[in-house]
Amino acid sequence: MQRDDPQDAWRQSHIGRLLGEAMRRFDARVLTLMAYDIEVPLALSNLAARHQISAAHIHITRHLARGGSRLSELAQRAGMSKQAMGALVDQCAAWGLVTRESDPHDGRARQVRFTTDGLAWLDAFRRAVAQAERELRISIGTEVATVLTLGLEAYIAA
Repeated sequence: MQRDDPQDAWRQSHIGRLLGEAMRRFDARVLTLMAYDIEVPLALSNLAARHQISAAHIHITRHLARGGSRLSELAQRAGMSKQAMGALVDQCAAWGLVTRESDPHDGRARQVRFTTDGLAWLDAFRRAVAQAERELRISIGTEVATVLTLGLEAYIAA
């Protein structure tokens, strides 16, 4: 059995990796909460419970404007390529979460919009995020969570 070199311990403990792991844990908890939310349409909660909906699909939930967004705007907000976002939108459209409609301001463009089920999903996402945040605050303490939030907001704004 090969042991890790102690000089390489930093690769597992630097703040970027810790942030990434924390985000994955947070997103997983949000999806679990959504899977068991009785207000989520059954087909969507079943997808979440079977781990068919992933953190990648959460990008649509996080970044799609309530009134709709163009695919290019959605991709930019999520930090993804237009092609990758298009594939996620296609999948979410097949699940009944979103739809593609004509853009009222540009006949050549299309808007991605939440369906009625998608808006129920969005509301469940809001509730799940709030619950996951409460759990995080309990886990690490309110003061630490507040400092963490303020520090991350300052880092993002810089």
